[in-house]
Amino acid sequence: MTLVPPPAVELSADQARRIALRAQGFLGAPNRRAGVPGVLRHLGAVQLDTISVLARSHELIPYARLGAVGRPAIEQAYWSGGRTFEYWSHAACILPVEEWPHFAFRRRAYRSRPHWHHDLPDGAYETVIKQLRAEGPLTATELGGAKNGGEWWDWSESKVSVERALMYGEVVCTERRGWKRVYDLAERALPDAVLHDDLDDAECLRRLVALAGQSLGVGTRADIADYHRLKGEQFDAVVADSGLVPVAVRGWAKPAWADPAALASEPRGRHRTTLLSPFDSLIWERARTERLFGFTHRLEAYVPRAKRIHGYFAMPLLAGGRLLGRVDPAREGSTLVARQVSLEGRKAVVPMAEALAEAASWVGCSAVRLERVDAPELRGPLAQEVARTLA
Repeated sequence: MTLVPPPAVELSADQARRIALRAQGFLGAPNRRAGVPGVLRHLGAVQLDTISVLARSHELIPYARLGAVGRPAIEQAYWSGGRTFEYWSHAACILPVEEWPHFAFRRRAYRSRPHWHHDLPDGAYETVIKQLRAEGPLTATELGGAKNGGEWWDWSESKVSVERALMYGEVVCTERRGWKRVYDLAERALPDAVLHDDLDDAECLRRLVALAGQSLGVGTRADIADYHRLKGEQFDAVVADSGLVPVAVRGWAKPAWADPAALASEPRGRHRTTLLSPFDSLIWERARTERLFGFTHRLEAYVPRAKRIHGYFAMPLLAGGRLLGRVDPAREGSTLVARQVSLEGRKAVVPMAEALAEAASWVGCSAVRLERVDAPELRGPLAQEVARTLA
């Protein structure tokens, strides 16, 4: 554990919460001119996931901050113009292309050790690179097929090869077609200005710790390291030179650091009312979510159905800077189905109705159907508010 100098600033838990909301783009007027690229630059990373309920998670992230931005515009912002790349950050993420040099430490680490326990026959990797050079960009199917016909991880030689090349940085994903990655050589797809691994590990780590601090506003060692999945000792080695400053947050048991810019002014402005993807960076880390909001949230998509408490893809409700409930949504034709709704009291009824109506409109639904409401006495008021909001 790093030695932490005495903090010069003490924050209340409420100040820390509002700093975090502003840093994540939920407090204050949204920057609509910067649009989706601006959201990505502000957050530093947007997580990708295969699950699609209302929409895929990477679409839900800008929606939560900007409102009903067109879904085609979101896709175009992510995968056109060479502005982004996909890589392993917090998880599989879309990242601003200018951060490519700062992931050199991770590319070097992948190159230095065996990967996934997948053995490749001699020449398989080189064959894929040669094919991309001659014919790319290509999907895994176009490279010879993604699967061998077995279980989920039973990848073909060409799929293993191209994914390994992605980890090494020789290949990048340039777009998605039907959620399939389209691969091309990094030397052809990335701007010359960023296409290098010149930065040493310490410089890469300093940048990523600083970026995480900016994106979180304030956080503990574990919060900040987790943002880009750094190790605690990597954080320790560079935090003193990252530009982040030690702070004390009342009620937090562990030391914290803040972005100096986040401390320069009091967070003010309007709060978004919205449904959050379970993969939203505001709630990535469960312990942090509990510390900031007093709200326990767990993605239950991979939990056996009988053991789920809130539902397959329960989306927390953010309103007034608080997490006031959650809904497990689905779609049936032009109807948004709220399969299970949990509310933190009557104060959550109107915000939940507004969030459901806005989400329905965004995905092209004209009706909302409530199924289970955990507090039966709130079912009627919620149904009335939903109907009023949709009218």
